[in-house]
Amino acid sequence: MFNRNLKDTEGFTLPHIVFRGISIEQLKSISKPLVADLANVCDCGTDNFTLELPNSTFVCNGEETPAFPLIEVKWFERGQEIRDQFARILTKYLIEFKLPEIEVVFTVFSETAYYINGKHCGN
Repeated sequence: MFNRNLKDTEGFTLPHIVFRGISIEQLKSISKPLVADLANVCDCGTDNFTLELPNSTFVCNGEETPAFPLIEVKWFERGQEIRDQFARILTKYLIEFKLPEIEVVFTVFSETAYYINGKHCGN
């Protein structure tokens, strides 16, 4: 079960959301309302979120190619209903950019396999 107090006691933030296939300007334009909506669904503070937009180069058949919109959510499991709502909210905001397709994937961390300063986050 997800411990909502982990951030308060351990000083780290999750969910960590990695965006690909959009620009920094696009991410900035949606970041505040997006995080507010996601925090509401997760029942946590907006300061629990980290948004990342890495500088990546994609290559296909020896040629540079544009990145497709792939959003990776790294978090502790919150259940299918919350995951569905989270993906719908991300899609709702990104669809505004007239993208042909938006993919959202979740990487789930186990609290006992997530370590901070050598100590796992499980109870």
